[in-house]
Amino acid sequence: MTENATLVKAIIEGAQEKKGRGIVHVDLSGIESAPTEGFVLVNGNTPIQVDAVADSIREYVEKTLGVRPFNYDGYQNSQWIVIDYGTVFAHVFLPEYRERYRLEELWADAVIMPTPDLD
Repeated sequence: MTENATLVKAIIEGAQEKKGRGIVHVDLSGIESAPTEGFVLVNGNTPIQVDAVADSIREYVEKTLGVRPFNYDGYQNSQWIVIDYGTVFAHVFLPEYRERYRLEELWADAVIMPTPDLD
């Protein structure tokens, strides 16, 4: 497994720890103009859950891989939190913000890989 695939897997597992839903990995590695190699998109149902999912991702990735994000933003209103790991950005949204910005659709050439929700 590549270093990037290991990071994506850890982000997804961290999101699942707090019941993140609608998880999708957007693989941008084949797109020369992309700002990063990929996104992981996740929904939280409330601002509190968006916070909890984002915190869980940061804690899980650091605990399992020893990697801290370069930066993160969005905790002020917890509608859309982005966590920057350099090669992968984790985006945790309230559903209405994810629908509004439609990041999956911005990159038509990307490979979209959904992860089934854990129930």
